[in-house]
Amino acid sequence: MFRILFVCHGNICRSPMAEAVFRSMAPSGYEADSAGISSEETGNDIYPPAKRVLHAHGIPFSPRHARRISDADFRDADLVVALDRYNLRSLRSRFGDADKIVMLTEEGVDDPWYTGDFDTAYAEICEGCRALLARLEPGSSRR
Repeated sequence: MFRILFVCHGNICRSPMAEAVFRSMAPSGYEADSAGISSEETGNDIYPPAKRVLHAHGIPFSPRHARRISDADFRDADLVVALDRYNLRSLRSRFGDADKIVMLTEEGVDDPWYTGDFDTAYAEICEGCRALLARLEPGSSRR
């Protein structure tokens, strides 16, 4: 099983959306999870507008509790996927410049908590997940 951990700021918008989208796209052999850099949303479910976007696109998800990334999360993940450059810097600051820390998209996904644009975040997450799966296909140099 290849384990992927998606990481955003609070683990209530982008990273749970990415987790759900990736799960809906990925063939067997992959496991997806998500966490946040911050602990300020710990215990909260996915933010309602993020749920609405996932539901509108038929992406299954379950109630969950936001959490901050732990040392065990990092150790157990084969790939840690940051949703923006701030998250990337935070992960590298905490865990070092590990090769397994990557960005989902080159430019990052703007936080819809601030922009209010959950549709654009969803579209960028879908594009990033498709590209990630293509990089992880057997025979690619990333896996």
